[in-house]
Amino acid sequence: MDRTAVLVMEMQRGVVGDLTKFPDLVVACQQRGVVRNAVSVLQAARAAGLPVIHCTAAFRADRAGSHTHNSPFITALLKDPGHMLEGTPAVEVLPELLADTDLESRRHHGFSPFTGTSLDMTLRSLDVAHVVAVGLSLNLGIPGLALEAVNLGYRVTVVTDAVAGVPDGYALAVLKHTIPLLAARTTAAELVEEWEEWKADGER
Repeated sequence: MDRTAVLVMEMQRGVVGDLTKFPDLVVACQQRGVVRNAVSVLQAARAAGLPVIHCTAAFRADRAGSHTHNSPFITALLKDPGHMLEGTPAVEVLPELLADTDLESRRHHGFSPFTGTSLDMTLRSLDVAHVVAVGLSLNLGIPGLALEAVNLGYRVTVVTDAVAGVPDGYALAVLKHTIPLLAARTTAAELVEEWEEWKADGER
């Protein structure tokens, strides 16, 4: 098996947790069991000795380091001066997804976890060739992650029941028509079973 890492995209308190500004996304995650399924994937990854990297987003109060007017969505978000500020609880990873052994890659602009961050170098330092994506969202973050990862030479798998987007019909269409062009698809249960078997084989 290629050296694998799990990338957890924007599973933060201010995105889909108790401090969210996106209630529709929270509902979509609840309906799809995204947090529960992501927890099972991360636990299995750690048990198999695979790295987990939380790809998080934040903004400085002075917006330094962030392009604030080149995307209508970001422009709208940053009308709120308190949105996802560095150092506030909103940018924290959901506690049920976090372990002491996990790594974090923080970005301050854009929608992809690779551009302008050290994520690619971190993965290469870990000899990773295959990334597994969970998190948010199927509107922007997950397709962006998959596209850039493929462009950088990684193999990508998306865990279909550990991702979400809004509205749900659009999210399902992205999973059906866009993600297969970039990545393999699997469920949390299928992936956990595969890693458990791989770990057991390695221990024999």
